Amino acid sequence: MEIVGWESELGSASKSVELRRNGCRDKQHSPLLSRIRLLGALLLFCWIAPSAWANIHPVPLEKNVDSAACLQCHEEKAKGASVHTAIQTGCLSCHEVRVNKDVTRVKLITAVPYKLCLSCHSDKDAGKIKGDVHSPAVRNCLSCHDPHSSPNKNQLLKATSGGKDENLCLSCHTQGVATPAKGSRHAALDMGCDTCHVTHKTGAELTEENKFHLTKSAPGLCLDCHDPKDESLQKAHHNQPFASVSCVQCHDPHQSSQPKLMAKYVHPPFADKNCEVCHAPAKDGKVVLTEKDARTLCVTCHDEQAKRMESAKVQHPGAAGDCTDCHSPHASSQPGLPKTDAVSMCLSCHTDFTAMGQKAVLHQPVFSQGCYTCHEAHGNDNLHLLRASNPNPLCLECHGPDAKAQKVEGQPLVSIFNGQVKLPENYFNKVPVLPIKYGLGHPIARHPVVDQVDPTHPEKVLVTLNCATCHQPHSSAKPNLLVKDQETNTAFCASCHKNVGSPR
Repeated sequence: MEIVGWESELGSASKSVELRRNGCRDKQHSPLLSRIRLLGALLLFCWIAPSAWANIHPVPLEKNVDSAACLQCHEEKAKGASVHTAIQTGCLSCHEVRVNKDVTRVKLITAVPYKLCLSCHSDKDAGKIKGDVHSPAVRNCLSCHDPHSSPNKNQLLKATSGGKDENLCLSCHTQGVATPAKGSRHAALDMGCDTCHVTHKTGAELTEENKFHLTKSAPGLCLDCHDPKDESLQKAHHNQPFASVSCVQCHDPHQSSQPKLMAKYVHPPFADKNCEVCHAPAKDGKVVLTEKDARTLCVTCHDEQAKRMESAKVQHPGAAGDCTDCHSPHASSQPGLPKTDAVSMCLSCHTDFTAMGQKAVLHQPVFSQGCYTCHEAHGNDNLHLLRASNPNPLCLECHGPDAKAQKVEGQPLVSIFNGQVKLPENYFNKVPVLPIKYGLGHPIARHPVVDQVDPTHPEKVLVTLNCATCHQPHSSAKPNLLVKDQETNTAFCASCHKNVGSPR
């Protein structure tokens, strides 16, 4: 193909296209169009070809080759401390040999490796498992396993113990890798991650055991190593009974910036070791409080919460019980001292929302930060205990163009809603900000996002419109959290705009 005159020929090609649009067929331009098509075909071939050539076997094989022939060169695949049981069924149970003239190609019998794995290990199919599936186990078995043999159990690529370079888990996870200078690190990490964790085991229930892939839940898991009758442990806990309480309420199981693996957020009396403020000496193996019950004890310091609960027009039934039903009195891994975590704590009562957590798209504050991000747990005057009387100011607190979280001094946190809600300092790094101005601008420019009033009667609303008109707040089966799990397309727009897609 000549380079000279290429630009002028392109101009002619444009003209040819224009002639075709007008119903004309100019035969003199067809050679150039053929060249363009040929060039496109060559580029496509060059793009596709490497993937095909990559499977060419270095030496020719017979069409009826068997596993014995494979092992003449690949005998190391059948040796090792942990050999995949599939090796016994023969190489051709997983691989396919294709011979075309003098070219031999070897490929898997499935399009992708994980599909091949699931043909035997169907119990590991993430699509059929309800629960929190370990992300590498969803579609990438080979990120952890060697398909043939390995010196490690279960054909793992590396061991699950040792330092960062030797430990397979630490290829992705960083727990225990960099302990703060004045902090502490759990000695169990040196025993290997599989001492406490399993890779695949999970379940539909949002339990601690399922969420973190534990061999068993605390305190049973902790008591496998720590004897509650040990005198030093009893002294450290001021002789209060602790064997039946989940240790991770107060302790981080991996590492901490504080001594004794203390959790990140600590109740001030506990942090100051003023246990006698809340506790009397234990009696008959039971905790004894300085007040008749936990609620009475808590409101001696937190009377503002008691007043809020009593005066609220919309009251939270859960707040009518003991404060320790929801809050840890000692320490927690999250702000506000939730007893477990801020998500599971609410779902323990609101079980009807558990199914929402199984959908493909989750609203991050709901299933990561906790319901308290949008709802006031102690009561207020708004429907559903929302932190705003209308969905728009609630949503725009995070997604609005003027949203600005405040840094919490001395803590790795930011706050919203006038300091009522505290979130991780990097929380807003991935929060989309909407270009809304004067009630317009989403999902396209000039589109209204507020109620549309009657111009002749400003007090009359013609169309009720807010964030909840189009979006659901918790989760969805489709992207963008549209109501009724709908797709983002013109069909959705047509539910309001009846003339969408109609001829002009």
